Amino acid sequence: MKTSKGILFLLCIIISIVTAGNLSAQEHRAALQGFEVSPNWNEQIKTFAFEPEVRVHINVPAAEKLDSRKATLLIFYALPNGNTIEQTVGRQLADGLDWHFNIQHIGAQVRRLREIMPEENIIIVYLEAGGKSWPAWRRKLPNNSEIIFHIIDTLKNEFQDFHPHVVLSGHSGGGSFIFGFLNGVDSIPNWIERIAFLDANYSYGDSAHHGDKLIAWLNADSAHHLSVIAYDDRNIMLNGKRVVGPDGGTFRATHRMLERFGKNIQFTFHQDSTIQQYSGLNNQIEFLIHTNPSNNILHTILVERNGFLHAMTFGTPFESDAGAFFGEPIYSKWIQP
Repeated sequence: MKTSKGILFLLCIIISIVTAGNLSAQEHRAALQGFEVSPNWNEQIKTFAFEPEVRVHINVPAAEKLDSRKATLLIFYALPNGNTIEQTVGRQLADGLDWHFNIQHIGAQVRRLREIMPEENIIIVYLEAGGKSWPAWRRKLPNNSEIIFHIIDTLKNEFQDFHPHVVLSGHSGGGSFIFGFLNGVDSIPNWIERIAFLDANYSYGDSAHHGDKLIAWLNADSAHHLSVIAYDDRNIMLNGKRVVGPDGGTFRATHRMLERFGKNIQFTFHQDSTIQQYSGLNNQIEFLIHTNPSNNILHTILVERNGFLHAMTFGTPFESDAGAFFGEPIYSKWIQP
């Protein structure tokens, strides 16, 4: 009888511990106020306007997966020229669907990121400028740098309970959003963990001290990473005309960056087939350049072929799981209907 009572007592203790653990875990799960539940993987979403003329869409993991005890990565993704948020998120191909829905698939790439990094909350903020062009939006607003900083700071504070590490990223004209931010700060804040230019560094300039600020930021913390992805766009043609002028394009901008950074940083160079890689600072910084021997327009293909995933993970243990840059897309199962 005493033995039976002892076993029963132990079972009660075990049940209490398990129940307490489950309750404790549930306390840290987060259903966010003001967010809707998406039919796609129960993600928490919110879309709203941020004046002047900025449209914002936030995508957060499902409530049962969002955990305040985890590290949190808050990714700002500034849209390319001409694209809507919905097109940038992406959808499965269907008859009559605009082709813009099938050229980036950032939504699916973020879901793949969540799959390979389950111990982190991955939150993405899509930023669409009025007129669907960040360069044009900035030209309209002389105080654009102040507004951009306010956007980032405000949205970061919305998730202050999660103590987020911030990523600034953008494709095409979305790079103008990042440079607008750089122009408005004397030094890049330490809470920015990663900056990624996805064929988006057109407006890099030494006279604006972009290089100085980025180098100082990289040297300030080994957790800081800079990714620059580009291709040789000097001679690409569209409708019989060259797309970029004699001084334009991301190939030239990337080499301006390499020249400036090379004064302070020693790079290791590697070329595999058509991809040139310059890396430095113990893999904190990486430049990837597609040499484009066939002279194709690769502007969106760089992103579509795991470009975003690579930019988010290079220099981390997750890089090998993110899919090879410019390889076959590894995120297909995560493309939403």
